[in-house]
Amino acid sequence: MEQVFSYIIGLGAAVMMPIIFTILGVCIGVKFSKALKSGLLVGVGFVGLSVVTSLLTSTLGPALTKVVEIYGLQLKVFDMGWPAAASVAYNTSVGAFIIPVCLGVNILMLVTKTTRTVNIDLWNYWHFAFIGAIVYFASDNIWWGFFAAVICYIVTLILADYTADRFQKYYDGMEGISIPQPFCQGFVPFAEIINKGLDKIPGFSKLDIDAEGMKKKFGLLGEPLFLGILVGILIGALSCESWKEVVEKIPYILGVGIKMGAVMELIPRITSLFIEGLKPISEATRGLINRKFKGAKGLNIGMSPALVIGHPTTLVVSLLLIPVTLVLAVVLPGNEFLPLASLAGMFYIFPLVLPITKGNVVKTFIVGLVVILIGLYFVTDLAPFFTQAAQDVFAKTGDAAVAIPAGFEGGSLDFASNPLAWVIFHLTYSCKWIGVTVLVLVTMFLMFLNRRAILRYQKAAAQETENTENK
Repeated sequence: MEQVFSYIIGLGAAVMMPIIFTILGVCIGVKFSKALKSGLLVGVGFVGLSVVTSLLTSTLGPALTKVVEIYGLQLKVFDMGWPAAASVAYNTSVGAFIIPVCLGVNILMLVTKTTRTVNIDLWNYWHFAFIGAIVYFASDNIWWGFFAAVICYIVTLILADYTADRFQKYYDGMEGISIPQPFCQGFVPFAEIINKGLDKIPGFSKLDIDAEGMKKKFGLLGEPLFLGILVGILIGALSCESWKEVVEKIPYILGVGIKMGAVMELIPRITSLFIEGLKPISEATRGLINRKFKGAKGLNIGMSPALVIGHPTTLVVSLLLIPVTLVLAVVLPGNEFLPLASLAGMFYIFPLVLPITKGNVVKTFIVGLVVILIGLYFVTDLAPFFTQAAQDVFAKTGDAAVAIPAGFEGGSLDFASNPLAWVIFHLTYSCKWIGVTVLVLVTMFLMFLNRRAILRYQKAAAQETENTENK
């Protein structure tokens, strides 16, 4: 079973999407050729995004590593990046069964009307497997691992329902789409609280600047492209040990700047492919639901947040937070984690924050600053458990992605900084039965609230349809 699902996941999003979309499209009445084209466009989008992300990593990685060496910034928790976390997740007994278990839970929740999200974001199921894996290794009990993974999955689906309407209204072309990824959903409560708190500050409304407003106010300086070039040049210059070396490495420094600018410019163009590919499937799904399931309006397809990371505000704030995160990692007392490989995942913090802050750059930056600050401590706290799981997987598989250098512990900003994972881990592992009872009660209460909201939503939709037909 482990080999079967490792093979499926190993296909990657670029290969899986054409298959999934073709099957899904044909099942809901879309022509085979149209469904295949939709899947291919989304698959090509993931290929493009992978290429751009690799460009970002290969450009920033060596430069930031040199900065760390020059200024002696090395901390004891080594940044493994998301590939290590995914490898730990899937190369365990929890990971081997996570796809069928979670799909079964999803179907059960759809039948009981405790969710309205059909989660086809299979390649990101590693997030649920990850929390299950570290609980499994920490407690030496596979059942607690599955418990943690399933609780995380249920809560994530409920949060996906909660954020779906605002997500669809804020982003163009996202009708019928929700984001059931725990890394994104884990930051929603922080964004809600911080956003409301900032709204109460007198005069703060004057700082209501979105990405388009930045372009108007600062001209070229407000463009993500130009900001990317400036930050790239700054990082390239900092990787030089002297002014003489700066002069000698001007071509290299300018090259880093241009590549960073290219990343900022290419991501929005690539993500437009996702929208083009999603549109036919999304429209056909809504049409089918309206025809066949009267009163069931509001069912959403769960997809990857990669669809919307090209938003200008996400790009600007992520770019500004990269140097700030490095400084925070060094100066924060008690933090032992220095993010390097994980910085490419910074974009994924904001897809569900923007609909709450309405794309306000200042608010979004403050939310990002707070969650990164807290996230660094979460990664530090979970590092011993991440290391234990990674060492076990490395001993069994020899996978270089999970090889931790001698004298270091392992960590990853991409998921270990997620408040949802941290809370579930400690309630399951640290608090034992008391924590498990709290998790069960809270999850059941959230399911009850979500079911009530879904029934109310569907009743209102049915009434609206009836009124339209009467007219």
